[in-house]
Amino acid sequence: MEPVLIVLVVLVVVAFIALIKTIQVIPQASAAIVERFGRYTRTLNAGLNIVVPFIDRVRNRIDLREQVVPFPPQPVITQDNLVVNIDTVIYYQVTDPRAATYEVASYIQAIEQLTVTTLRNIIGSMDLESTLTSREVINAGLRGVLDEATGKWGIRVNRVELKAIEPPTSIQDSMEKQMRADRDKRAAILTAEGQRQAQILKAEGEKQAEVLKAEGEAQAAVLRADGEAAAIRTVFEAIHDGDADQKLLAYQYLQTLPELAKGDSNKLWIIPSEVGDALKGLGGAFTGLTGGVNGGAVAAPSAAAASQVPTQVPIDPAAGPRPVDTEKGAARPRVDPAREYRKIDPE
Repeated sequence: MEPVLIVLVVLVVVAFIALIKTIQVIPQASAAIVERFGRYTRTLNAGLNIVVPFIDRVRNRIDLREQVVPFPPQPVITQDNLVVNIDTVIYYQVTDPRAATYEVASYIQAIEQLTVTTLRNIIGSMDLESTLTSREVINAGLRGVLDEATGKWGIRVNRVELKAIEPPTSIQDSMEKQMRADRDKRAAILTAEGQRQAQILKAEGEKQAEVLKAEGEAQAAVLRADGEAAAIRTVFEAIHDGDADQKLLAYQYLQTLPELAKGDSNKLWIIPSEVGDALKGLGGAFTGLTGGVNGGAVAAPSAAAASQVPTQVPIDPAAGPRPVDTEKGAARPRVDPAREYRKIDPE
């Protein structure tokens, strides 16, 4: 009984192992390569799959999702014989599990080596400045070469990115100095341009202010002249409408004379020749007023008036203006020896 029991147990274990090997569950976005007696038979897709136990063998499980592989810095020599270190990142995806398994031994290592050689070919034909400013050109050229080479491997390269391009330390110091000098130059240019604009604006503002000031003064002068003209016109019209005679004009002359002597600094003032005619007219007026009282004699002026009237003042319109010295309180008229003068007796 015991040998039979042992055989039954062995059969059960073998059946369980065969069942496990028969059922293959493949996760989503994955694939498996099946070989029968060492030969490729089919590719298992995601889901439940049945294989022949002990005959079919699952050789490799491949992830079909997009993969990201960073490569370590690679030294590359530029056209101007400078060594730069370049870090690259490759984004790829397996499109054919069979080709990725049988066409290349290790597609990761193959992609890395192909990237390094392609970078050296591309950057070797460019100088340092072009290398630093042409990342898109390098990425496009690298991606094109990788797509062409990895297509037969069942690999699709989606993107190629350059993480960093590190030139030598001495070159970095020189570039920093050059960039600093360029920034200082641009700052100086912008400062000078700002000062120039400020001076231009200031000059334009002063010009406009002067123009406006001149226009204001001109308008003010015009308005003052119009006002004076209107005032003179009004006075003239008033005199014309009032029909002023010689007597009124003589009286206005006498009222204007004290204004000429005002001020402490006045030492000499001039009486116009027309005053003589005015005094004649005024004297005639007084003669007409007093003729019926004293028989035509001229009324004697008061003591205050007598003290203000200068003695021996010729009344001659043709003699012209006569200088009068008001500093000593006495008038010094200009005397004509060939003419007779009448004297005024205050009493």
